[in-house]
Amino acid sequence: MSEPLWDTDLAEPDESYDRSAPHNLEAEKAALGSMLFDLKNIDLVDGVLASPDDFYEQRHQIIYRAITGLYCRDRKPKIDPITVSAELLASGDINKVGGAAYLHHLMQFVPVMGNADGYAEIVREHAQLRAVLTATRTASQRVLAAANTAAEILDAAMADLQAAAKGVQPADEKLSVADRWMGFVEELEAGHDPRALDTPWPDLNDIVELKPGQLITVGAGTGQGKSLLGMNLAAHVALTRGKPALVASLEMGGSELMARLTAAEAGVDVDRLIRRKLDDSDWQKVVRVGPKLGNAENFVLDDSPNLTIGKIRTRMRWMAGTGRAPAIVVADYLQLMTPEPSGKKDRTRANEVADISRNLKLLAMEFEIPVVALAQFNRGAVGRQPIVSDFKDSSSIEQDSNVIVLMHRPLAEDGSDTGPRAGEIDLIVAKNRNGASGRIVSLSFQGHFARLRSMARG
Repeated sequence: MSEPLWDTDLAEPDESYDRSAPHNLEAEKAALGSMLFDLKNIDLVDGVLASPDDFYEQRHQIIYRAITGLYCRDRKPKIDPITVSAELLASGDINKVGGAAYLHHLMQFVPVMGNADGYAEIVREHAQLRAVLTATRTASQRVLAAANTAAEILDAAMADLQAAAKGVQPADEKLSVADRWMGFVEELEAGHDPRALDTPWPDLNDIVELKPGQLITVGAGTGQGKSLLGMNLAAHVALTRGKPALVASLEMGGSELMARLTAAEAGVDVDRLIRRKLDDSDWQKVVRVGPKLGNAENFVLDDSPNLTIGKIRTRMRWMAGTGRAPAIVVADYLQLMTPEPSGKKDRTRANEVADISRNLKLLAMEFEIPVVALAQFNRGAVGRQPIVSDFKDSSSIEQDSNVIVLMHRPLAEDGSDTGPRAGEIDLIVAKNRNGASGRIVSLSFQGHFARLRSMARG
């Protein structure tokens, strides 16, 4: 006589679990039972849950994998307690879930048919609560062990909490061509993408649009104006377009950032602002821009030391929580950023920069905004027109970027700003996934005012 295919104890959960962790076994049973009742419920539940691990009970995870495995594998799947128990028998998992009788028990447990996604949302919510609990417990353990600095522990905790809070696409997400068509036509009628941002330089706008989810990398050599471009761009978005902007700077402190911003807006020599050597004429100009800058609450300058992707993400969430979700982020500059802890001992600097570049791209996609990363060239780029391979420490920057702009000042052979193109700077659009590449836009370089201007404006 063969061994029975199920255990007699159907209702008792596995006692090896931590019963104090957030969970709802009734919702888990109802979600699985709904999937066994009707194929359409499989899509509803799967559209809400992030993974089988959202289920607290291990046997529920196993059953969920069996159901979805059958559903995806066959063109005309037949999902019911008999077919699923056969699948579990073939995989050797039938006794782990309580046998075929437990599958029938799940179907009988469904309170109301037609609420499968509601049960799944309860399961997902409790999974996220458990993830938050795990993150806080891990942070507490790190604190007690004192193995890292407080700042490092906080960064790690924020990254863990961010991962815990990350949601999934809602089941009713509009993804088909039919769903997207009218919105696309409206964009065509408007003549532009309403979500895209422009720059302060009309000639560059003819070539490049700053679209949500894009990583725009601006490369330059030391002292060639990349920080200046980043500040001008962020100021344009915040002060001219009235949309929140974040500049995360490791290149300069807050006081120097403010001096450059004031110089560009007021037309005061930046060196006199930094040295606090203003005359009466300078003060008049500073006072004139006072109302604009004094009320620029949507323009955030973050000069925190040892900036990481996690810290930038935290700052972005703080801005969103205060009603100022950033429309653009400028990171100055990429190679100065501190990589997130990885636990790997053999990592090179090129690996670290590659991770930072990729994570900036993911940040742009996550928050659906353009992220502008300023990046440094290798020393070999000095004195000649730069190319994409000149980026310091990593070639992955080229792969991750949607748009790459290379900055080049046509200086004299002795390095002085003299000659027929004195006071000019070239923006070379070296990569442009949504437009022409290889185009060069020449701007007026007004370093004493910490700004770049269109040649037509002077």
